[in-house]
Amino acid sequence: MQIPQQVAYIIDKLNTRGFEAYAVGGCVRDTLLGREPGDWDITTSAKPEQVKALFRRTVDTGIQHGTVTVLIDRTGYEVTTYRIDGIYEDGRHPRQVEFTSDLLEDLRRRDFTINAMAYSHDKGIVDAFDGMGDLKRKVIRCVGNPMERFSEDALRILRAIRFSAQLDFSIEKETWEAIGQIAPNIAKVSRERIQVELTKLLLSDHPERMMDVFETGISRYIFGESYQLLRGKPDVPENISRLLKEAALSERRNLQEAAKLPGKKYIRWAAFLSRAGADGAVRILKDLKLDNETIRRVKTLVSWAGRELPEEEAFVRRGMSQMEPEVWDGVLALNGYSPAIREMTRRIRERGDCLDLKHLAVSGQDLIAAGVTPGKEMGEILGRLLEHVLERPEDNRKEVLLGLGKPDVPVEFRNSIPSAAVRVQEDLNCRQKLEQ
Repeated sequence: MQIPQQVAYIIDKLNTRGFEAYAVGGCVRDTLLGREPGDWDITTSAKPEQVKALFRRTVDTGIQHGTVTVLIDRTGYEVTTYRIDGIYEDGRHPRQVEFTSDLLEDLRRRDFTINAMAYSHDKGIVDAFDGMGDLKRKVIRCVGNPMERFSEDALRILRAIRFSAQLDFSIEKETWEAIGQIAPNIAKVSRERIQVELTKLLLSDHPERMMDVFETGISRYIFGESYQLLRGKPDVPENISRLLKEAALSERRNLQEAAKLPGKKYIRWAAFLSRAGADGAVRILKDLKLDNETIRRVKTLVSWAGRELPEEEAFVRRGMSQMEPEVWDGVLALNGYSPAIREMTRRIRERGDCLDLKHLAVSGQDLIAAGVTPGKEMGEILGRLLEHVLERPEDNRKEVLLGLGKPDVPVEFRNSIPSAAVRVQEDLNCRQKLEQ
């Protein structure tokens, strides 16, 4: 295995002082799979104070649990003493830990076999629980008894599903059954940690594995009262079982399509929450403690989900004016709009058509200079001028807009300034009548 120079340095320095040390966990797993590890963790027989004595720059990131971060070249590497976890009283964290000199005892406490492997150049791979075999079989399996592992830390329930999505692995039968039995324990996990796992799952190459959250039964404890917004309510009671299965299959197919969408969390969350509606999506994401920017963008995307858009530039400009450019790109992807609409979007951006008040050729100061009284009337005039240039971008010139907006123009004329919003609605009403 190839390991970073800094990791090899830490391991070698511990070895030369008589301590065992290995790269451990996810970094070993990912390297064996040919993936780039996100970080490198090291496990050692050295006690925290012994680690601190060996390295010039360290941080006590979790010293009560045996973890010291060693800083090298402005990068932190967590070095953790071999340990045996005590009783998990809260279903998330051990009340106390006991340091040990036995590497196998440390590996035995870990969640899944593929995360319970260690490596050093001197000793090679230490794999006491057939993690390499499970990598070859593409299986997520708990170390030891799955009920015990999930009872210790309920977050592992979601981690099993998330790893299956990221790695495209199946979940071993006994592990899968244990998830269903221990499902209520997920309530012990903080909303923030649940959200992080679900976001990683949705951003994976297999976002359809989100449906495993429903099929294992843990969704009721994650989404609470919002559960029905995502599952829907069958209309025919005697067909509940069949309808639920059909709905789940349909939703799985929809989420498979989501894998083709850009890997932005607001786009993936919007694809998943589209059936919940804009208000339902906001309620769910607030409960999961997502950041406000993501919630705002998801709300916009969900409100646009499935909306038809005529292939005319005025309609496209109107849509673009209601959101940030990257969110509009999300709408294009989410709704699968035609190449013609995508080309119109490109041309509008290339020309620099005005899409907001900031880029309107006249400002409030210009209108004041032209004799418009500040206040509600000015805001209405600016709004109508913007509507005008969304319809006719070539008119976004100060002399043209001041001519339309100055106070000596009759009110009747100013009120007749073409409004793209009104025109859009009238056109849509007309189309609906024709279809009927």
